[in-house]
Amino acid sequence: MPLKSYGVLAGRAVERRREGSTDTPHYQLHLTDDAGVSYRVAVNVLSQQAPSELLYHADEDFRHPLTALLPRTAGGWTALASAPGGAALDFVRGNLFDPAAMRALPPDAPGVDNDLADKFDHYVERAVADPAAIVYAFGERWGPEPRTRDKVFGFLPGNGVHDIHMNQGNSRRFRGDDGVWQDGGLLLSFPGESRWVAIFLAFQSQSWHTDDVTGHALDEVPSRPGPGEEPVRIVAALVNPAGPGPGGETVTLLNASPAPVDLAGWRLADRRGNALPLPAGALAPGAVLAVPVGEPFALDDGGGTITLLDAAGLRVHGVSYTSAQGRREGWTLTF
Repeated sequence: MPLKSYGVLAGRAVERRREGSTDTPHYQLHLTDDAGVSYRVAVNVLSQQAPSELLYHADEDFRHPLTALLPRTAGGWTALASAPGGAALDFVRGNLFDPAAMRALPPDAPGVDNDLADKFDHYVERAVADPAAIVYAFGERWGPEPRTRDKVFGFLPGNGVHDIHMNQGNSRRFRGDDGVWQDGGLLLSFPGESRWVAIFLAFQSQSWHTDDVTGHALDEVPSRPGPGEEPVRIVAALVNPAGPGPGGETVTLLNASPAPVDLAGWRLADRRGNALPLPAGALAPGAVLAVPVGEPFALDDGGGTITLLDAAGLRVHGVSYTSAQGRREGWTLTF
């Protein structure tokens, strides 16, 4: 079953604790909200299942429409619906980042800037030093525990968030945690720099092809291209055509592979999951296709995502754009 209590914690960073690389270590983060309530964010940095090193990606200039949906104050815990169109994270469907950009890192190792703890320190220490910075931790809530002090930082009541990682496509041992639109992650807002930093983690044992309802791994597609090897990609979109009237939006696809690709049954999906069937036929190697947009599929000027799905309904490629990009009338966005 999916996570029992999924949402996002918004707080200010107070301190952090590294737990090394023995047993089942975490990177522990102490946050407080505007009401003075303390929380612990427990971030897995080592997998119980081989390969043990986690996959990591940080975007130091994160631009995605979901940032506009998050509170601008350290308001504490907010429950999120595990559904498209809101602030919930989904590594497969949300077009948050390119999975090919992830790399495996050890939890803690001798040297500088060569392990997960070092990477977290780089951003968290900036947040601790910046009183305006807000940390957003997506995952599963525990507590409050009125009679139990936090085992790491000692505050009362015990209170926090864990599962700060991908929460779908798990192996059979952990498939009970699977679900869609319930992935974990850390976003850090630095208002003084007008900058967002995003940190994403996944286990190497997890699948990137998952069922749209259960989030379980799809075992029947082991030969599909991996991240970064997509044959057809979304390369551009005209979101806000010039002129007062509706219509004229397009999404442009490129066949980057050396072979033709039959687009019969393929479709595009918008941020809310509305589908736009693609014209049937083969897209030649190196060819581009500008697809006119029609209802119910929509390219919102206020920011959105565009996802390319094959005939089996599996994600092939996806992109996102912000409200600032969507407001540029007449400009074709390139991805």
